[in-house]
Amino acid sequence: MRQLKGIEKYLGLMFRTRNTEPVEFLFDKETQVPFHSLFVFFDFMCYWYDSKGELIQSRLCKPFELNIRCNTPFMRIIEVPRILKRFEDE
Repeated sequence: MRQLKGIEKYLGLMFRTRNTEPVEFLFDKETQVPFHSLFVFFDFMCYWYDSKGELIQSRLCKPFELNIRCNTPFMRIIEVPRILKRFEDE
């Protein structure tokens, strides 16, 4: 998992392929800042964690959503690309 710092926090999964590693956003204090998935061309899971490290919400996010938010304050977010694999009989 890649921890995002500096300008990377503004990009997240934007302009990446679905084969990229999960990304983590850490905040100095609890927040409820909304996200978007503009320029993310694949589905991904978003997991929000509180200051105790407990999962408080998760959801599937679709490309080009404008308002991705958590219902409660959080300190950490993990975005995980959703990789769909097709298993074929050989």
